[in-house]
Amino acid sequence: MAKRTLSQQNLLSVGAIHLVLGLLSIVFLIPLVWMISTSFKTVEQASVFPPVWIPEPFMGGNYKEAWEYGKDQLGGIAPMLIYARNSLIVCILAVTGTVISNSIVAYSFARLKWPGRDLAFAITLATMMVPFPVLMVPLFGLFKDFGWVGTFRPLWIPAWFAGAFNIFLLRQFYRSIPMELSEAAKIDGCSEWGIYSKVILPLTKPALAVVALFSFMGTWNDFLAPLLYLQQQETWTLAIGLQAFRSQAGGAPIHLQMAASTMVVAPVIILFFFTQKQFIQGIATSGLKG
Repeated sequence: MAKRTLSQQNLLSVGAIHLVLGLLSIVFLIPLVWMISTSFKTVEQASVFPPVWIPEPFMGGNYKEAWEYGKDQLGGIAPMLIYARNSLIVCILAVTGTVISNSIVAYSFARLKWPGRDLAFAITLATMMVPFPVLMVPLFGLFKDFGWVGTFRPLWIPAWFAGAFNIFLLRQFYRSIPMELSEAAKIDGCSEWGIYSKVILPLTKPALAVVALFSFMGTWNDFLAPLLYLQQQETWTLAIGLQAFRSQAGGAPIHLQMAASTMVVAPVIILFFFTQKQFIQGIATSGLKG
């Protein structure tokens, strides 16, 4: 009887937690729902209070108008198309560099033994305490001397030199893999690079997916770095283009702003839905071994 009562209490506790999380998720979804709803409204409906949640009439043409808004400034080419192309180029290069560089560095910290490894890892983690604004001026001066200002290079080349957070995440995942696998591969004559590429990497796909997703989201949504380094409209990413869209011609109408914002946010949401299984698995299995 006591066990049954305890089980019922646990079920009630789990149910209460799920209820609270469900209510909080609804609260966090309200801005997203309002943005999508407003993107289908007329300009008059978008400004009324209290807000109208279901548009009437349903203005699907807002997306086409937002997509082509200001195309006369770029020779008839839709600015959003150019911004999206630039963002994809930067994201692909940054994600590729992030996955390759961080996986190699994390493997060295987790699976190899070399003098000063733990001290070097501690110093690497300490760099997480340094905010980006502190580095803006010296980095800008460095990239200017390289002749990179005005190009995409400052946005993706640093990703090929690894980062503390991703190194820590992958290192913890690598340490959860039994060392016996590496030792067995060595006995079979496999080199260290072979162990890394043929034994360890196939087992770390969930963690690599998490690193790739974080890198894509960070690069896609980055506003400050493109604002610093990109000078011509033809090189702007979506983050800069969306801000310009809001301010050009005295400010675009609110319903078109919401349509443009929805188009910018949609790829990240779609990507998460397709990779959520790998994302949750990578987060859940990282850090199991200290």
